[in-house]
Amino acid sequence: MNVDGFRFLDPATRRVMRAWHDREPHPRGIPWTPIRRPLSQARVALISSAGIARLDDAPFDQEGERDNPWWGDPTFRVIPRGTRGDEVRVCHLHVDPRPARKDLDSVLPLRRLDELVQAGEVGASAPSHYSVMGYILDAREQLATTAKGLAAALTREEVDLAHLVPV
Repeated sequence: MNVDGFRFLDPATRRVMRAWHDREPHPRGIPWTPIRRPLSQARVALISSAGIARLDDAPFDQEGERDNPWWGDPTFRVIPRGTRGDEVRVCHLHVDPRPARKDLDSVLPLRRLDELVQAGEVGASAPSHYSVMGYILDAREQLATTAKGLAAALTREEVDLAHLVPV
């Protein structure tokens, strides 16, 4: 079955997204690793694409993106477990920050994850969670460097499952 991922986009956005898709040099498979233990015993980390940064951390580079709209900051930020909404900001030109200001769980559901841990559905919340810039049209740098850094951090904290929160 074919799924039209562009179906509900307005015509201008559809053209941009198709151009982005067509830049991909060749189709590639999705890497998949089965979880090694039941979810009720697993340590879970969240990865948001909302460009979230703690107030005491460097923001994502929005000026670089303003200068070159085809570029997005390929770095990531660490968001410690227990971080509150008033301790972060959204540094992303393509994400409305107002919902995150009202409720951090709308872009990084830390409290919802804690509820799942308390209910015994999830084994544990990782000590750290992460945010990346979701608008990166050329992901080669992100795949070459950011993904490796995230993988290393997740491995250090013995994370069993990383859940992407796309925004």
